Amino acid sequence: MKTFDELGLAESLLRAVKGEGYTTPTPIQAKVIPAMLDDRDILGTAQTGTGKTAAFVLPLLQRLALHPVERTPRHCGALILAPTRELAAQIRDSIRAYGRHMKLTVALVVGGVKPYPQIKMLKPGVDIVVATPGRLLDHMNTGAVKLDMVETVILDEADHMLDLGFMPAIRRIMHAVPKERQTALLSATMPKPIRVLAQDFLNRPVEIAVAPVAQPIELIDQRVMMIQAGDKRRVLVNVLKEEEAARAIVFSRTKHGADKITKHLEREGIRAVAIHGNKNQSQRDRALGQFRDGRVNVLVATDVAARGIDIDDVTHVINFELPNVPESYVHRIGRTARAGKSGVAIAFCDSEERGLLRDIERLIAFDLKKTDEAGEVVVLPARIEQKKGGGGAGRGRKPGGNASTRPWKRSTEGSRNPRGRNGAPGGSRDGGNASRAGARPASNKPRRAAS
Repeated sequence: MKTFDELGLAESLLRAVKGEGYTTPTPIQAKVIPAMLDDRDILGTAQTGTGKTAAFVLPLLQRLALHPVERTPRHCGALILAPTRELAAQIRDSIRAYGRHMKLTVALVVGGVKPYPQIKMLKPGVDIVVATPGRLLDHMNTGAVKLDMVETVILDEADHMLDLGFMPAIRRIMHAVPKERQTALLSATMPKPIRVLAQDFLNRPVEIAVAPVAQPIELIDQRVMMIQAGDKRRVLVNVLKEEEAARAIVFSRTKHGADKITKHLEREGIRAVAIHGNKNQSQRDRALGQFRDGRVNVLVATDVAARGIDIDDVTHVINFELPNVPESYVHRIGRTARAGKSGVAIAFCDSEERGLLRDIERLIAFDLKKTDEAGEVVVLPARIEQKKGGGGAGRGRKPGGNASTRPWKRSTEGSRNPRGRNGAPGGSRDGGNASRAGARPASNKPRRAAS
């Protein structure tokens, strides 16, 4: 597939696509768009930054153009679910951009803002609702929106939605939509257990994977700095200055930690702003706006910003702390090297995070280059495997707790390390602190949705 003209899209959509500056579909678009136009259910996997949003928005708009749904009060024709407010807003903006030559209505239904304007918008009926699960359930419970006329359901960032905590909300919503519908689940990563759960919502889906699952974009220069936890803020300042990071995102595991990092950077003369779940929606929008237009050089974020936020020309992603869930690493570094550009991803790893680092390397099937602060190559000691029935390897250990406790060693070569398992339960509302929301629970039982 060489051009969008060959995909069979309506002329109004082609004009909008060209107006956005696109002529050639990405691999995920070239495969998902024809399948959705054939009314097939979709289970799609593609790397972050490869155009997943347009892959489902364009065929959805085509369907509405050819088969418009009669607007009925408090009803919608299509439903798009997203894990965070920011991603939902971005999808809404994409619908407006690609549907600029169409007469359609779209409602954004997310938490963190007053509900009445959303109720007012939903009252006459709309073509498309873009929502986070928690606020949508609120409106369903009050009768402000009904889903019994929905013809298309799309779950974006499906692994995040179906992973910890979102299953009960998703099931309640899916039970409220008609059985005869088209359903699409798309994400940058699709762990096998999550894909099994996804089958509950799909009818003989077309499974589309345009790149190996969980493989970070090759244009990203990835490396790890093995340093002590107490040195991280000092090293962060040095890295930002030495790397001449024009636009960097720094990921913190906690909201409090993000604020502390931001204040430290400001004291060191580096313009920075924080975004996390304790910020209200206007504060989050303002922070993203300042970062997007260059008023600040550094955005310090929890994982709320890791998924779906499309900010141009991010040169560096720095993992101040490694994520508890390895898939989150892929989403984090996917904020750089977008649209074919190169980028740098640097992770700070202290002695307590070695197990998390092994999880990441196991997922991406790649040994990351490890150095100390001076640039000397570092090799981690091999993990000591526990025999069956032995102590010390059960749940609740600290990250890397079953590894040798010796300090890491300098070497001139890297070595492959087996995976260390670790998890930390947690949840958030509408992705407020998604660094916890993405963590794995201690059991396989689905948890209460926190969106």
